[in-house]
Amino acid sequence: MGLQEELAGIAEAYGGAGEPVLHPTRTDVVVLRRGEVVVKAHSRRDDVEALRIRLRGAASAAVTGVMLAPLDPQVLSVAGRAVTVWPAGRPVAQDDPDAAPWEEGARLLARLHAVPLTLLPGLPAAGGPARAARAVGRMTGDGPVEQLIRRAFEELPEPDPLPGLLTHGDWHLGQLVHRDDWLLIDVDDLGVGDPAWDLARPAAWYAAGLLDPAVWERFLGAYLASGGPALGRGDDPWRRLDVPARALTVQLAAVAVVNAERDGRELDEVEHSLVESCNRIVRA
Repeated sequence: MGLQEELAGIAEAYGGAGEPVLHPTRTDVVVLRRGEVVVKAHSRRDDVEALRIRLRGAASAAVTGVMLAPLDPQVLSVAGRAVTVWPAGRPVAQDDPDAAPWEEGARLLARLHAVPLTLLPGLPAAGGPARAARAVGRMTGDGPVEQLIRRAFEELPEPDPLPGLLTHGDWHLGQLVHRDDWLLIDVDDLGVGDPAWDLARPAAWYAAGLLDPAVWERFLGAYLASGGPALGRGDDPWRRLDVPARALTVQLAAVAVVNAERDGRELDEVEHSLVESCNRIVRA
């Protein structure tokens, strides 16, 4: 029996009905939905023990109404892969950008960042900073674009040491689903870290000219109005956001290069904008 068939059987065991549907991913992660149940086979690269702790964190009452709780707080094992089981939710619609729940995402992040760590199991470090290094490390070419991205990464300043808070670690709109209300999903990078990294992807898009300034202001305003602690008490949010936003720019540019090489195509307009942002980082 193959991995997909085994995942479909697990979904059925947890109440899933109907035809199994695979959700495409760009990695070795396999996500299968069957009715109201989603089963996820995590990457072979994932630390299973860290995943166990993160899953228990998502199942904690402290994040009820903020993060989607798993159907089973235990990590299963299938064909040597770590597997988790979740209730299905409605993802953010890709064909209606004007209706994207930016404010709802910001409010959820503010609530997540405010959860006392003492109410949770001893979580590992959040995965945000390490993702940038992994993305740069996956580039195999040595052309001018790859050299530029590597230089931008090497020249990133060290972030200021700050007390760690509960942090999602890889937030974007795809990390939201709707079940009565919007909830955060994906525990793979959940942990203790600088919460400014959770705001860094939209900040990077805004800085690269890829996110409408009005949308950025709505997102940032909703986060601050909800008491989000990531940006401190100063008047300038970029004092805390600058380094994480630069790092996410480098990460996204590196991922774009890897994807374009894998697909045998040139960089598209959005990807070129990210590379140009790396050029501005180097020249700053």
